[in-house]
Amino acid sequence: MAVTTVPPSGPTSAPLRIETLKSIAPATGEVVGEVPVHTAAEVQAAVTRARTAAASWGALSFSEREGELVRWRRALAEAADELADLIHRENGKPRLDAMVEVFMALSHLDHAAHRAAKALRPEKVSPGLMANFRATVTYHPLGVIGVIGPWNYPMFTPMGSIAYALAAGNAVVFKPSELTPLVGVKLVELAARSLSIPDVLQVVTGAGPTGAALCKAGVNKLAFTGSTATGKKVMAACSDTLTPVLMELGGKDAMIVAEDADVDAAAEAAVFGALTNTGQACISIERVYVAEAIYDRFVDKVVAEVGKVKVGGDDGHLGAMTSPQQVAIVKDHLEDAVRRGARALTGGADAISGNFIQPTVLVDVTDDMKVMKDETFGPVIPIIKVRTTDEAVRRANESPFGLGSAVFGKQARAVADRIRAGMTSVNSVMSFAAITSLPFGGIGESGFGRIHGDQGIREFARTKATAEQVFNLPLNLMSFKLPKGTTERIRGMIKQLYGSGAVARAKDLLGKLR
Repeated sequence: MAVTTVPPSGPTSAPLRIETLKSIAPATGEVVGEVPVHTAAEVQAAVTRARTAAASWGALSFSEREGELVRWRRALAEAADELADLIHRENGKPRLDAMVEVFMALSHLDHAAHRAAKALRPEKVSPGLMANFRATVTYHPLGVIGVIGPWNYPMFTPMGSIAYALAAGNAVVFKPSELTPLVGVKLVELAARSLSIPDVLQVVTGAGPTGAALCKAGVNKLAFTGSTATGKKVMAACSDTLTPVLMELGGKDAMIVAEDADVDAAAEAAVFGALTNTGQACISIERVYVAEAIYDRFVDKVVAEVGKVKVGGDDGHLGAMTSPQQVAIVKDHLEDAVRRGARALTGGADAISGNFIQPTVLVDVTDDMKVMKDETFGPVIPIIKVRTTDEAVRRANESPFGLGSAVFGKQARAVADRIRAGMTSVNSVMSFAAITSLPFGGIGESGFGRIHGDQGIREFARTKATAEQVFNLPLNLMSFKLPKGTTERIRGMIKQLYGSGAVARAKDLLGKLR
């Protein structure tokens, strides 16, 4: 593929650009392409254009927007090979993983396009005692949404915000990661060919300053995916303009394996959940708590399965780490763990070559190790022996993170409800991310707000409550013209409706039947 240079946004009379950003393939070190570093002024101009586009896009019917998004989906599907190749080269993941990412991204675009009309249809709600009113809840576009995407899933993850924001009637300005900008550029390029309204989806490229400019550009909401540390900076930047934010941040996902679990199935799932995308997933399994009765068998099975995992090559299971900075973090976590008494049954800090890391199984780990406290974001499987499921739940919940989780065992469903996390897979790993109708998001230092599902669509809509009086009642509490004795009448109503009398008891019974 030839080097790609993307022209800056704005009028053709703009001054000659000096600063550009190169996209480097982590597996080979080659230059994949080049993009401009957009300035704060250019970001502001993109948001201004988006504001105009949003007025036209938001005025379309749901059916019209659905048709537009379906055209974009078809264009992306036709370009699946090119998109997967870009993901493979920019991110470093195997081609199979890259194609799976394209597939998953399109599944969410498809879901958002077809579901928005139902998710955002007006709702009639009970007016309660205000029986002379008609009460409704309606949903309206916010306007312009800023999206800052990550490098680990450069198409799938931002699509979870972009598709749902567009389906809700908003325009979007997208800032992809500086490590994988060409994927974002290609997404927007295909949107421009498919969508009839110009500038409804735009891309701005660059590093941190470009993202900071988007935070301050007056968007109506900003959706950010990235580390917790950077997320806090984004929130601080958005606070100046009271811009609402959606935060999908880091994770330290725990997996609990009860003594009645299928050991082989749980071990295979743990290996996939910890190692897929070379462990560079916010929902990677980063802590595995195993009942002592099956601990040895589980560890042996995990080690055997890891031995089958191939790193590198066209047919490899794991590709290169995307960022040298992330390689350094993984190495630091491994060295810290071994120094504090952990044992590496596979891999280890010495099994790192450039941006490639052999998967590591760690045992004898303790809660004070970095690999147990901080997000590792690499191919590491720390396994911890526990006496009881209660102990596993308690230790899993002690993390400040709370994104995903997994539970294996015959009573796994009941245990899942006790996990302090936004999502849990039962007798599986990561499955919640593949189900388009489920909301995706975390709690604690893993962020707030939800993408995907109906909640993901409503996340990008303004909720409006309307109370419409349809007839008059003799007693109008919304007036100063109240007859004498109103206080006594209201006192009587309080006792009848909310006290211990027969009317209140009957009302409570009816409430239970609703």
